[in-house]
Amino acid sequence: MGETKENNIQQTSEQDLWQEEAAMMHIFSRNRKNNLRTLLSLFKGHYGALAGSIFFFIIKHSPTWVLPIVTANIINAVTDHNGNITKILILNTILMIVFLVQNIPTNYIHTWLYAKTVRTVEKELREALVCKLQQLSITYHKEMQSGRLQSKIMRDVEQIQNLASQIFISLLTIILNIGVSFGVVIFKSRIVFLFFLCTIPVSVLIIVGFKGKIKTHNRAFRKEMEETSAKVMEMVEMIPVTKAHALEDQEARKMSEQLRKVAEKGLQLDMIQTYFSSISWVAFQIFQVFCLAFTAYIAWKGIIGVGDITLYQTYFSSIVAQIAGIVTLLPIIAKGLESVESIGDVLCANDIEDNRRKKKVVDLKGEITFQDVSFTYKGDEKPVLSHLNFKIQPGETVAFAGCSGSGKTTILNLAIGFLKADSGQVLVDGNDLMELDLHSYRKQIAVVPQQSILFTGTFRENITYGSESISEEQLWNVIRAANLEEVVQKLPDGLDTMITEHGENLSGGQRQRISIARAFLRNPKILILDEATSALDSISEKKIQDSIQKLVKGRTTLIVAHRLSTIRNADRIAVIEKGNVLECGSYEELIEKKGAFYRMEKM
Repeated sequence: MGETKENNIQQTSEQDLWQEEAAMMHIFSRNRKNNLRTLLSLFKGHYGALAGSIFFFIIKHSPTWVLPIVTANIINAVTDHNGNITKILILNTILMIVFLVQNIPTNYIHTWLYAKTVRTVEKELREALVCKLQQLSITYHKEMQSGRLQSKIMRDVEQIQNLASQIFISLLTIILNIGVSFGVVIFKSRIVFLFFLCTIPVSVLIIVGFKGKIKTHNRAFRKEMEETSAKVMEMVEMIPVTKAHALEDQEARKMSEQLRKVAEKGLQLDMIQTYFSSISWVAFQIFQVFCLAFTAYIAWKGIIGVGDITLYQTYFSSIVAQIAGIVTLLPIIAKGLESVESIGDVLCANDIEDNRRKKKVVDLKGEITFQDVSFTYKGDEKPVLSHLNFKIQPGETVAFAGCSGSGKTTILNLAIGFLKADSGQVLVDGNDLMELDLHSYRKQIAVVPQQSILFTGTFRENITYGSESISEEQLWNVIRAANLEEVVQKLPDGLDTMITEHGENLSGGQRQRISIARAFLRNPKILILDEATSALDSISEKKIQDSIQKLVKGRTTLIVAHRLSTIRNADRIAVIEKGNVLECGSYEELIEKKGAFYRMEKM
């Protein structure tokens, strides 16, 4: 009962994730040409919390606007020798204290409402990206370096979070300060207000003049950072090979060159921003000097009070500071909007496996037919497979042999549904694979790839990955079948021993056997072994081969192996050459025929 409830909760949670991803994708695709509108749309459903946050922000920020008025009141009372000076001092002091003290609770409420909203959107955005990456095809992932994708999930989402902070806090502060300053000034003196208005055209000209240049440099810097992230990941993965061939200096030079490019793009961005800031600062400071001279002159003429000089100077300083703030914000906003576009590139990508309204695979028999199949990789001129035809019966084991690049692994990827044939059909149980729900199909197959893919976790978690409700008896049966029992017994914590990143604390053979155990635990109808024993020593290989012979019974099995001895017991061996089947038969038949397979065996 408890397990059923837990499964229902898990299913509901998964549905929520996919719904969030669909909603995010709709937001980005609908507003593709307007990154700012995209950003604001991300907060749909959170507008109430944002409105509350803005309300408390205005209240907590009010002392900034009240203080110049209080200061001017006190100075005017003193200079005018007002008889009620004591009363004015007391009232203004109490007023200021009240406005200052309220900042503590209102700031807390504002921050809680705002932070909760932004962190929720940040989480939803990362979840949407993760879900989208699960939907995107293998071809997309191979073309897009993993370092770039990692940069989008972590760095770009962080930039969007920074952008939201700048818009909903910094930009809001600027707008409110300018609005209140202009409001008070126009109420007090229209002459001074007209002087204040002169700052606007200059500000607009400066901002518009630099906006395009900053955006261009931001884009170049972001792309260089993505490239660097990808190359750093590649470098880390290549360290064992690099050290084995004493190529440390060469790799260091390559990374140094890439880092030089990043530094160069970053410097260009910094300098354009500095130039922008310097020009705007000088222009606004000159205006401030003029403001002081102008207000002092009209005070001398008796048009305004002496205290009002302080009032207007404070508000003008505030306006100058806010416009300077816009200047500072512009590069940050540009970076954030670039990140919105960058994430949109992933969420709006069309290279996805869409299983909606496709026929679900309920009871897979395991018949696989390649019917006049041709396939060419993107960017290649020659097809890797050309009008390929063969049929595998349910429960039959077929091995594919041939030189490197002949198309063996491509056949497996087409059978899994990772690739789509350019022409012809891949049929499973008589149905076109592209018309089937690939998700339900893959739940009934198991794949052992060339490179064992392990994750940081326990031995048990790595073996049972993708399999649910596995009993200890089932687990140990598979462990014994995969020749792992002795390995597990020697581990310090048995099945609960931690495996480090990529399984670095295991031998190549042990990693391969975990992959095999994981595949067999799924009890698949179709089993795909791509170089499944290539990482094993000769002793382990023999033990594994004995286990495989027991486990492939009753399952359709496709095997690719360079060691021809490992496919001796296959029902049929298909020799692939120039994208087609050159010869096909049992091991004995092909040896007796003394054709291509015979020559490969004798090499």
